[in-house]
Amino acid sequence: MEKLLADSGRILLLGNEAIARGLIEAGCGVAATYPGTPSSEIGGVLDDIADKVGMYFEYSVNEIVAMEVAAAAAVSGVRSFAFMKHVGLNVASDAFMTLSYVGVRAGMVILTADDPSIHSSQSEQDNRYYAKFGLVPMLEPTTPAECKEMIIEAFELSEKLHSPVLVRTTTRVNHARGAVTLNKPRKMVNKGVFVKDPAHLVTVPANARRDRLDQLERIEKAQKLSDISPLNYVSGHGADGIITSGVSYTYAAEYIEDAEILKLGFSYPLPEEKVKKFLQSKQRVVVIEELEPVIEDEVRRIAQQNGIKTEIIGKRSGHLPRAYEYSPDTLKALAGLLKIKPEPATLAGSIKLPSRPPVLCAGCPHRSTFYATKKAVGKEGAIYCTDIGCYTLGVQPPMNCADITLCMGSSIGTAGGFAEATEQKAVAFIGDSTFFHGGIPGLINAGYNKHNNLVLIILDNRTTAMTGHQPNPGTGREYGGIESPPLKIEPLVRACGIEFVKTVDPYDLSAMEKAVKEALAFDGPAVIVSEHACPLLRKKEGKLEKKLYEVDREKCIGCKICLSKFSCPALSVEDEKPLIDKTSCIGCGGCAQVCPQKAIEVKQ
Repeated sequence: MEKLLADSGRILLLGNEAIARGLIEAGCGVAATYPGTPSSEIGGVLDDIADKVGMYFEYSVNEIVAMEVAAAAAVSGVRSFAFMKHVGLNVASDAFMTLSYVGVRAGMVILTADDPSIHSSQSEQDNRYYAKFGLVPMLEPTTPAECKEMIIEAFELSEKLHSPVLVRTTTRVNHARGAVTLNKPRKMVNKGVFVKDPAHLVTVPANARRDRLDQLERIEKAQKLSDISPLNYVSGHGADGIITSGVSYTYAAEYIEDAEILKLGFSYPLPEEKVKKFLQSKQRVVVIEELEPVIEDEVRRIAQQNGIKTEIIGKRSGHLPRAYEYSPDTLKALAGLLKIKPEPATLAGSIKLPSRPPVLCAGCPHRSTFYATKKAVGKEGAIYCTDIGCYTLGVQPPMNCADITLCMGSSIGTAGGFAEATEQKAVAFIGDSTFFHGGIPGLINAGYNKHNNLVLIILDNRTTAMTGHQPNPGTGREYGGIESPPLKIEPLVRACGIEFVKTVDPYDLSAMEKAVKEALAFDGPAVIVSEHACPLLRKKEGKLEKKLYEVDREKCIGCKICLSKFSCPALSVEDEKPLIDKTSCIGCGGCAQVCPQKAIEVKQ
């Protein structure tokens, strides 16, 4: 991390690390986020270095709060940055849409990290539509070097237009590595002065109508800047033309021969004059872009409005897919139209590897929670409403503790709906960070409306685990020179109007089972806080007190209940009897409690 603080040099950086360096060089004074893959590493870097460079950084309670914090800084004359994964912008969209009307006084950049192919998300979503929806300029980097440079350019553009600017990345760009040249950072300013101007900043209808005209004027200026921007350029030679953006450019540049490529780095508003001239110079143009035909539709519009007869190939013509991220393999669909280089043969390409579904880690307290909950619910069963986080993996057998997932915080609202719309018991699972993020309104609703068949289990593993162990209000803050105490969940739950609240350690399976049974029998919404720190976090901190368990081969009868019902990945089979892998076992003791023969014992 120290290398990121240098004034010069050339270093190898992850795309997300390059984005953090871009913030330093741009003199960004305030940054805020809610962690979400593929953007998480940006926060990890800022967590380490923000106070060293004079930047204020926070993990906000959710994305809309991050947007609001950054917006307040930007209207106070401080350069600011809000960043999130693609679905996070859905959460922040209410503030985002109004901010486009209000405008900014210092540069404000919003990064949306899209996840084509849904590597770690609940949906595939093309956030280029948010640029069009909010009439906000957008840049799309292709490499780590461009990530850094476009962050700096986005701040400059924001200040020219007095508008927030979107930077859209994708998983492959965030997680690629490349050489990045460091330049001397601009002076950091993290304190400004807010000058009151309610006629523009308070969006009552009369003011918003005037702001709307300002918004349209800003995007018209952005259109002219896009046409002269060096981020939009032509490379290569050939009779055929390609229009592309983002990581798709790398595939086109490397694998397509004899074609001229119009690369769009400043992709919204589209550089209409450049596109028009490019179309007029070609008989055929192929638009290569991931996910939705956003650029293709604009290119077709420009061609139609200007009477250009160039053949346009892309998703609308049926040549390229809309689903999932692209790769060199995707370009094979264009082999009959363009000259495609053969992809180098690799050993990996010649072997069909088995799929490896994600599973809960060895010793994960969520496994114990799911096991005890299912045992308490019994054969009668329940509707299991889950949420976004590690505990979504409860969908895997043998737990099968997930029947519906919509978005962050939705488990409580959907459970309330099932409680009223059916006669079935509804059990909701939500993590501690997710509860603070979006679960509290749903719980207030459940208490207020007396959703009596609802049981909520808050899986408090003392961290925001799935995205890399970031802090949340329940863990307190100890970074950037600021400290705050942890916010206790149980009193907060009671303040939401819930009468039945119990905190249980899920490693004690019998206590967990008893608590769930009591909650199911309670006349009213009931909440259990299943509290045990993530063992991987404790291990990383050097605080894990590990017990060594072994299977007594004499006592074991080979029933394999520990495998079939508890299914910890530290368990395997040898000679028809379970075996514990000492290197991966955390020592939670769950398998020992499950074993009917008491054949699993502590040996050390």
